[in-house]
Amino acid sequence: MELFDTATVLARVLTTGVVMSIEKSDRELPGLERLLTKQTGRARAVLVNSRTAALHAALAGQGIGHGDTVAVPEPDAATGRFLNWLGVTVEGRGPAAYDHVALDPANADQLGELTRAATAPALVVDLTGLGFGPAAAVLTDDDKVWARAERLKIFGAYDLRTMWTQEEASTSLVPGVQFNYRLSPLVAACARMALTQAARPAAPTGARS
Repeated sequence: MELFDTATVLARVLTTGVVMSIEKSDRELPGLERLLTKQTGRARAVLVNSRTAALHAALAGQGIGHGDTVAVPEPDAATGRFLNWLGVTVEGRGPAAYDHVALDPANADQLGELTRAATAPALVVDLTGLGFGPAAAVLTDDDKVWARAERLKIFGAYDLRTMWTQEEASTSLVPGVQFNYRLSPLVAACARMALTQAARPAAPTGARS
């Protein structure tokens, strides 16, 4: 994304005065959620502020935690260390707990193609490579996976949608520990712009005849 485009997006967000993900009037996070669900064909999206947060949310959304054993797709050393910190043992057998794709400027226009064959209950999309800071998402068709992952990302008993009323609808979904995994609307706005521009056909080049 060009610097001018980035500056325009940041100015738009800052002008609204909404720079925190807990603001009721935020439009950037829902906008990125809609774009990701449209491009991947998944029903629900959970936005978080890092790849490891997305991995954690993908597992916690399925009730996987300390003492459990899972199969994950091609774990690198960093992923292995993080899962070990969570107390989750990795093994190679069985269906993967999540699918994973990392986006960057070179493949940002291929999200749908890259995730078409994904079959795991959760899909982790790492947006960090787009260049606007750590960011990721968990995509799923399972309402319970989505609800649990939403609860994980904000400390406290409520998620971003129920915290304003503080009327607890489902106490069984509240995790034992909450984390501040919230994504900034500023980063969400830039990531959405990058994905939107990547999906557009390339403009013709060359001099006019």
